[in-house]
Amino acid sequence: MKPEQALRISPHTVWPPVVLAPMAGITNAPFRTLCREFSGGKGIFVCEMITTRALVERDTKTMRLIRFDAGEKPRSVQLYGVDPATVGRAVRMIADEGLADHIDLNFGCPVPKVTRKGGGSALPYKRNLLRSILREAVAGAGDLPVTMKMRKGIDDDHLTYLDAGRIAVGEGVAAIALHGRTAAQHYGGTADWSAIARLKEAVPEIPVLGNGDIWCADDAVRMMRETGCDGVVVGRGCLGRPWLFGDLVNIFEGLAEQGVARRESPRTESGGASTEGSGGRRVGQARPTLKEVAGVMRRHAELLAEWLGDEQRGVIDFRKHVAWYTKGFAVGSRLRQRLAMASSLAELDEHLGALDLDQPWPQDAEGPRGRTAGTKRVVLPDGWLRDPYDCAAVSADAELDTSGG
Repeated sequence: MKPEQALRISPHTVWPPVVLAPMAGITNAPFRTLCREFSGGKGIFVCEMITTRALVERDTKTMRLIRFDAGEKPRSVQLYGVDPATVGRAVRMIADEGLADHIDLNFGCPVPKVTRKGGGSALPYKRNLLRSILREAVAGAGDLPVTMKMRKGIDDDHLTYLDAGRIAVGEGVAAIALHGRTAAQHYGGTADWSAIARLKEAVPEIPVLGNGDIWCADDAVRMMRETGCDGVVVGRGCLGRPWLFGDLVNIFEGLAEQGVARRESPRTESGGASTEGSGGRRVGQARPTLKEVAGVMRRHAELLAEWLGDEQRGVIDFRKHVAWYTKGFAVGSRLRQRLAMASSLAELDEHLGALDLDQPWPQDAEGPRGRTAGTKRVVLPDGWLRDPYDCAAVSADAELDTSGG
């Protein structure tokens, strides 16, 4: 698919073809609001993971996490579950009560507390269990599209993504997102974009979205051109960089303008990886000063305080974002530490005001942020790898009872 084409996840048309990945403790309503403000509301912004068991039991925290702002369209929720019956109940609850417009299923999480129960990136190894969960979800969703996010497999010796993709198509899944890493890789090394291309070739019937190592808007365009995927899912690339979604809108719309210009003027050269609009302007990458970054930080903390209904809790929750926002800037360890220990908006303002706010965007601000841990042993239920078709190791008790990761 060409980067200038919209993504279609029936019945939703998504432009630009960009999705915010659900991230535990990150993609809550305040962060989604911030990203949407930069994108002008364009794209899909998925809430952090909702556990099916907690949802059907109407856990208080879960019911708060699944609330969306009026401007969020479509409302997108990611569900985690390992028991087909519980997943089916959760999906029917969402559909019957109008809680969301799109349901994504988590088969990609590599963290031990999930995989040791047979969930997340461990689950697609059990082909029949995956099929049962998808069947229950699609049947319960009614007119709501059901998508899934997964990894290549458990490790290089237990790759599952092609089988999982074919099963998904057979069960009526509307789209698949593939993170080009195995569970064993966690977030280390380099994402294997060639796996995204192979999945696209294997399941041409539905959209395939690519995920992994999209740190700037150019990366998103390059992934689509190299793999033929239908859209991109952005995770760690937007940590401390919510304006990346504005970059993505600019670069994709610039490419769309180029396409129109080429169709209108046969003499216009088609070009390769240019990211200039039809008027010759450079589009894509935001390069904010530290003063502009500080303004976004303040806005983010304020949104969290409003959402939680408690200024102190909101600013404390914001602390985890400080290192991502300030990466590459000459802030100093002492001042960075003070920012990461603020407990009120006034205290945060004081520390932000002490920064050298005239600093331009530094080269060191580019590149990876967030978790970068490399290969680890994947924690699995006993005997999990003995038989990919035996689901005896999974029971309803394996459901997590908390949402948000």
